[in-house]
Amino acid sequence: MRLFARLTYSFVLLGAGLYNCPMSENNIDNKYYNKPGNGNSELAKLRQIITVLLSVSALLAVVLVTLGITKIIGYVKESEASGYTPILATLVSTTVTYTEPVVYHTEQLEASPLADSYWRPLPELPEEDVKVPEHVEVKALYIGSCSAIDKAVELCNNSELNAVVIDLKNEYGLPYMSHVETAKEIGYVWDAYDLDAIIEKCHKNNIRVIGRIVSFNDQIAAKHFPERAIQDADGNVVRFSNEGNNPFLSPYNEDNWDYLIEIGIEASEHGVDEIQFDYVRFPAGATKNKVKPYFGEEGQYPTKAEAVNRFLQEARIRIQDTYGVPVSADIFGIVLTSEGDAQIIGQDFATLGMTGIDSCCPMVYPSHYALGTMLGGHVFKYPDKEPYLMVYSVLHDCQATYKQPGFTAVRPYLQAFTASYIGKGNYIEYGYREINSQIKAIKDLGITEFILWDPSCKYPSGNYDGDMSVETD
Repeated sequence: MRLFARLTYSFVLLGAGLYNCPMSENNIDNKYYNKPGNGNSELAKLRQIITVLLSVSALLAVVLVTLGITKIIGYVKESEASGYTPILATLVSTTVTYTEPVVYHTEQLEASPLADSYWRPLPELPEEDVKVPEHVEVKALYIGSCSAIDKAVELCNNSELNAVVIDLKNEYGLPYMSHVETAKEIGYVWDAYDLDAIIEKCHKNNIRVIGRIVSFNDQIAAKHFPERAIQDADGNVVRFSNEGNNPFLSPYNEDNWDYLIEIGIEASEHGVDEIQFDYVRFPAGATKNKVKPYFGEEGQYPTKAEAVNRFLQEARIRIQDTYGVPVSADIFGIVLTSEGDAQIIGQDFATLGMTGIDSCCPMVYPSHYALGTMLGGHVFKYPDKEPYLMVYSVLHDCQATYKQPGFTAVRPYLQAFTASYIGKGNYIEYGYREINSQIKAIKDLGITEFILWDPSCKYPSGNYDGDMSVETD
């Protein structure tokens, strides 16, 4: 109350000062100004009224400020008594700044004469024959070659999870007895699991089966078909330092498209509920011996992003539109916020999401971001140690892109593993709480789908509902 009295007194003095000051910058003589008979008495009265009004306004302002301060002090005292410290400022703005949306067709990107001349025309289906699958909100976990199928079924039956991701093709081949001729010719087909038995078991438990196909990261196929691998200008197969010094299948090559799509068609005919293409990208980083990949003369071939998008468009038409089985694509999380990285690997989020595929799955693992990454005005000194804020910031930063009309559903891959490989002091152990905090992050952004990734396929028990009020382990 002493503060209130002092503020009030100050404002009264301020009003008095206004009363005694000159009325203009011309420094008019006040005595002359107020003399009777000079016709200025009304102006003098008006000045008195204005001064009174200013004083009253100042008093009201003091009252409001004082009440506000009193309320905040009371709130803080109450919080301290309860042991809870309120957060009075957020690190990441929750206000989205929308850019002008790029207008694309929902089912097909704008036609490119260069792309049309470089590749064959896209397949065409009569409109009445196009099967549009109903989009299903997926909450899945990756189980690779299905050795963890029983545990996965149990977990799905006791949590929010409703789907599993299995490997139809990984980097080393096909772990089920495929009849795709190219795979049999290469000789990397084996029987790690029975595809029909897995589908039957999952469907009996109301669990969707998503078939993952590792696409262009295939050193065995690249060695078997060197003409379909990325080459230099002299026709030599190029090896890439960041890809284990291995060759890479070329996303520009239509024979590679056919091979991968045939695997998806075979799995669709077996009853797989979704076909998911992983490694739909170009290699990252430098080449061994610093040789330059050659795709054609400058200006005579489409961009890397156009190659990736064209493959996904064709896969969508031949699988999703033809069989009614949804097609999805996995992409690096970094391309959501880094245009430079997107250009290097050919994953342009803004256009890839407009290829008509059912969903896009960015891998937003906190451990995959560099130490000191800055997003949303926050510096992540150790990204792996801030799972909630890291995932929230990445997906928040690109909302203007994925909220465009016609954009595919966004279904992030979330980190369910401990990234000890990034070095002592740079990571934390990831258990249920750390996984669930990422689910809370996407739910806070209005995203309702996700896939959990652990290459060892060991997942802790829990609801996986994003509720952080109760810990289960």
